[in-house]
Amino acid sequence: MIPNPELLGTITPARTSPALLRNFCIIAHIDHGKSTLADRMLQLTGVVDDRLMRAQYLDRMDIERERGITIKSQAVRMPWQVGDVAYALNMIDTPGHVDFSYEVSRSLAACEGAVLIVDAAQGIEAQTLANLYMALENDLAIIPVLNKIDLPAAQPEKYAEEIAGLLGVEPDEVLRVSGKTGEGVSELLDKIVATVPAPEGDASAPARAMIFDSVYDTYRGVITYVRVVDGHLDPRERVRMMSSGTAHELLELGVIAPEPKASQGLGVGEVGYLITGVKDVRQSRVGDTITTSTKPAAQALPGYRDPKPMVFSGLYPIDGSDYPALRDALDKLKLNDASLVYEPETSVALGFGYRCGFLGLLHLEIVRERLEREFGLDLISTAPNVEYQVTLEDRTVVDVTNPSEFPEGKVGEIREPVVKATILAPSDFVGTVMELCQQRRGTLQGMDYLSADRVELRYMLPLAEIVFDFFDQLKSRTRGYGSLDYEESGEQAADLVKVDILLNHEPVDAFSAIVHRDKAYAYGVEMAGKLKELIPRQQFEVPIQAAVGSRVIARENIRALRKDMLAKCYGGDISRKRKLLEKQKEGKKRMKNIGRVEVPQEAFIAALTSDSSTKK
Repeated sequence: MIPNPELLGTITPARTSPALLRNFCIIAHIDHGKSTLADRMLQLTGVVDDRLMRAQYLDRMDIERERGITIKSQAVRMPWQVGDVAYALNMIDTPGHVDFSYEVSRSLAACEGAVLIVDAAQGIEAQTLANLYMALENDLAIIPVLNKIDLPAAQPEKYAEEIAGLLGVEPDEVLRVSGKTGEGVSELLDKIVATVPAPEGDASAPARAMIFDSVYDTYRGVITYVRVVDGHLDPRERVRMMSSGTAHELLELGVIAPEPKASQGLGVGEVGYLITGVKDVRQSRVGDTITTSTKPAAQALPGYRDPKPMVFSGLYPIDGSDYPALRDALDKLKLNDASLVYEPETSVALGFGYRCGFLGLLHLEIVRERLEREFGLDLISTAPNVEYQVTLEDRTVVDVTNPSEFPEGKVGEIREPVVKATILAPSDFVGTVMELCQQRRGTLQGMDYLSADRVELRYMLPLAEIVFDFFDQLKSRTRGYGSLDYEESGEQAADLVKVDILLNHEPVDAFSAIVHRDKAYAYGVEMAGKLKELIPRQQFEVPIQAAVGSRVIARENIRALRKDMLAKCYGGDISRKRKLLEKQKEGKKRMKNIGRVEVPQEAFIAALTSDSSTKK
C-alpha cells in the first residue's frame, strides 16, 4: 500500500521502535536490475518525487551512471504501511561485480534480510551464487525475486524452478517483479515486512554502533554511516571510536531518505549517518565500533575482515610535483573505498608514486579514473601484477609485489596466489571453456549441471592468469553467456621467471615482469616490438633486449638517425668516401658508449597503460 502523506513524517522520528524496523539489502549478479528495482521502491514509498526522479537514482557518481554499474553501496530509509501499521525500511543497494564483493559483505553485516534478484531472461549467474552464499553465512532471511519479467525473452517458470531448487523452496514462493514497469514491487515490500526479522539489541545497554561505510565531504569533513546495535546515540553527545580511542562531539546525526535528514537520535537497529567535524580521514575506519564517552561499552563489535588485495599496480603522477596531491587524494579515496591499499614507491624511470593493491582489474580502473576525475590528476599506471612469495636457497623468504623487488641470487622456490573460480555457462560451451582454463594452467575441481542447458565449472586457477583478459576471453568464447566469480584460495609453487627489458644494455625497471617460464619468450617479443614503435630514433643504434637473468631471449634494434656524410662527395676516388664513413662510424661508436636513451613519457604511458586489458 502507498503511504499517506502524513506518514512520511515517520522518516525522521526521535527514535523508531525496533519492532517497526526492517533492514535489508539487494544482492544480485551485475546488470540484473538492482538499481532499477531500487528506483521503483523509492517512487512507490514516496521518498522521491516523480519530478526529481531519474534512472539509477542511488548511483551518485558520474562514472556509475556512465557505465551503468553500481560501485558504491547506498543506504536509504523508506516508509511503508501494512494495514494500519507504519514501518521504516532501511535498504542498502549493493554492487554486483566480483571486484566489489567487499562492499556486499559490509552491507550484509548491517542487515537481517537480503532480496536475491535473478534476471528472468538470464537465470542464475556466478555472482548470484557467491552473494547468496555470503548472505547464508551471515544467517540472513533470503527473499528470492525474478526481475525483468516484462522482457520478451523472459522465462520466469524455468528460472523459478532453478532458484527453488537452489534454496529448497517451492517455485511459487519466488516473487515475479519488473523493476522497469513496477509490477510486483508493492507485493515485494509487503513480503519484506513479513519475512525479514526485526533487529535485536539491548536499548538500555551502553551504545554500540558499527561503521559500515564513510565518505569525505569537503565542507563537513568525514560523514560516517553506522548501524546502531545496542543503546542509542543523541545529538551533541561525545562519542569515542573504540579502535583508535579518539573522542568527538556529534554535531549532527540522522537518516538517509534518500538525502540526509537530521533526526533527534538513532536507536537500536537504526541505520543512519554521523557528522563529527573530523577532517582526518584516518580517524573513521570502516569496521570500527562507536560508543559514548560517558557510558562506554566494554567490548567492541566483531568488525569486518580486512580485504586482501588481489592485484597490484603502481600509480605515478605524470608531473612529479603532483606527488603530494596524489597522497592526499588516496587518503580521501581510502575513506570512501576501504578495500584500497597503498604504500609509497620509487621507480628509476617514473619517479615517486604509490604501489596500490586492488581487488581486481575493474577496481583498479575505477580507482584510477576517480583519481583523475575527482582530484584532477594525470596518472600512469604500471602493468598489473600479483604478489609472489620467493624463497631463496638460504631459506630467506621475500614477498614480491613489484618485479623490481625480485631478489638477486639463486631462487629455491616461487609461490604464486591461486583462486577458486566458479564459471557458469551454457552446456554447449563446456569444451571451449575447459580449453581456455587449461591454457591458463587451470585444474578442474568439479562440474555440475544446474539444469539441462546450464553447467557450473569449478577450477583452481593462478590469479596472474585471470587478471588480464581471462574475462574477455570467457565472454567471447561463450557468446556473452558465460559468467565468472572467484575467491582467494592460498598459494602454489610455480615455475616463474623475471623478464627484464634492457635499453642500450641498461635495465628499465618499469617494463620488467614476472611471468611463467613458458610465456617469457612471448612477453619479451611483445614488449620489445612495442617499444621499438614507441621510442624515437637516436643518433646511434639502440638495442632493445628482453632477458631472463643473463640470457637474452628477444631483441629488436632501433636504427640510428644517419646524416648523409657523402652528400658533398660527387665523383672522385672511393677511398675518400670510405674514409668519411669510417670517421662517422667511430663517432657513432663513441656516442653509443656515453649516450643515454631518453624514453619519452608518452612511451611509458602507451607501453604500461592497462586500459586495453581492464575492460570488463
